[in-house]
Amino acid sequence: MGAQRPMQSSARHRYFKRRLKRSLGLLTAGLILAGIVGGGLAYPVLAPDSSRWSGPVITPTVSPTAESMISSVPETSLPTPETPTEAVLLTTEATPTQKEPGLPLPTQARNIPPSDDPSILYYTVAGDSLAVVSLRFGVNVGEVKSPMEIDHHGLLPPGQLLIIPNRLGETSSRSKLLPDSEVTFSPSTVDFDIKSFVEEAGGYLATHSQYLATTGITSGADVIGRIALEYSVNPRLLLAFLEYRSGWVYGFPEDQRSIDYPLGYYMEAKKDLYLQAAWFASRVMDGYYGWKEGRKLAIDFDDGQFLRLAPELNSGTVGLMNAFSDLYSYDDWVQALYTEESFFTLFEQMFGNPWIRAQEVEPLIPADIAQPEMILPFEPNYKWAFTGGPHAAWSSADVWAALDFAPPSSETGCHESPVWVVASVPGRVVRSENGVVVIDMDGDGYEQTGWTLLYLHIATKDRIPLDTWVEVGDRIGHPSCEGGRSTGTHVHIARRYNGEWVPAGGPLPFTLSGWTARASSVPYKGWLTRGTEIIYANTAATFETHIKREK
Repeated sequence: MGAQRPMQSSARHRYFKRRLKRSLGLLTAGLILAGIVGGGLAYPVLAPDSSRWSGPVITPTVSPTAESMISSVPETSLPTPETPTEAVLLTTEATPTQKEPGLPLPTQARNIPPSDDPSILYYTVAGDSLAVVSLRFGVNVGEVKSPMEIDHHGLLPPGQLLIIPNRLGETSSRSKLLPDSEVTFSPSTVDFDIKSFVEEAGGYLATHSQYLATTGITSGADVIGRIALEYSVNPRLLLAFLEYRSGWVYGFPEDQRSIDYPLGYYMEAKKDLYLQAAWFASRVMDGYYGWKEGRKLAIDFDDGQFLRLAPELNSGTVGLMNAFSDLYSYDDWVQALYTEESFFTLFEQMFGNPWIRAQEVEPLIPADIAQPEMILPFEPNYKWAFTGGPHAAWSSADVWAALDFAPPSSETGCHESPVWVVASVPGRVVRSENGVVVIDMDGDGYEQTGWTLLYLHIATKDRIPLDTWVEVGDRIGHPSCEGGRSTGTHVHIARRYNGEWVPAGGPLPFTLSGWTARASSVPYKGWLTRGTEIIYANTAATFETHIKREK
């Protein structure tokens, strides 16, 4: 299928007319509140600070078992919202600050009276596990009941009724803003032609190019495609947000700042399209997988306020809530996500109804899925070191889908290794460049469908060519430091299914030659288990980390 047609001029006119009207309305409201209009004392109206802030956020410890995962969750927490369409803010302020009329007021986080209903009836959705659902509702795993038997370790079947004690206080809206498949690099992107779409749109992006160290002069469309592929994020989402922030897709930037910071993240170290898009993709993925893994239960704002997330939300919605909170004050955040002039109005005008597309490809990871058999990624009888437990799959995106192994060597640091990395699974090599090799198990040539296995830090020398079919144990290259930051020669591997990273220590754990990965409370720690044997990860590659593949 070809690219979808860009917004008609009349639709764009109506959209930007609404945006202008909204801006004038917000300005007037701000002037009234400040006392500039309608008498009273005059105070300056300050623009919100859009710089990144790392304030407090609820991030419970992720432990290797469901029981220990819940240990850090407080017994008392925060009430189910009365109105699902509202975004409700929690704050540590003693007195709520006044908001624009029509927007929800912040609520004190302390001493919230409990709901009269002692239990919540919750029907599971694809991707749910008992440990993570318990974290989202703020209860112990043993307190969750069901008429059916509950799987304590794997994925729960969609539609299973869970009876959960009602300990939640006030939360965010329950409204799902965007399907997961419209946020990740899902099968719905297979027929989406980024280059054709950008050219038809005819804006600044169609003429833009920039120099990248690995690909030289790279077009704007190819930058978007590369971020989508590397971070496994939906290119439609990247394009829509780029248009929403700077008008690059259909129009032209109004000033140099919009050229330098097209996604509106004003930080000197993130100054160009590639770095801006990579930052946005990372923040979306942080929220997406933090929610999926039970590590992200709240959204924080730069004034110290935080928003407890409603347990009924989906990962895609939380991913966007997380990224938008880095760019907007609470008032503007609500406007961007929950009003008629929201980001999603533009998204649908550009790409049609996302929920219709989602019906064809979701759930991305079915509850009955099992990991195919995989072997350790090196040849038999060589002692490697298990140097990295579950940690980020790609760059700074906080997706704990990867494991690291270092080859035997008398040298430290980065050096040329003579030993081989091998294929853990059979399939077609669909990427072989810049230190990366990707094996596509279903052989259809798309990284968005079925199981894929990514290898990072594969040396250019002897690296397997693109489009080669490999069997289990075939050599694919040598471990190195190529393809990103690395302090020593090793190989980094991560799984995806239908374009979604699969957490290495989650309910679908990474298993290699019978060794099963478990996540620690911090990235890179973790361990491997096989029966009664345990190997703890250590970046120093100590004797205790040694592991050997027997066959």
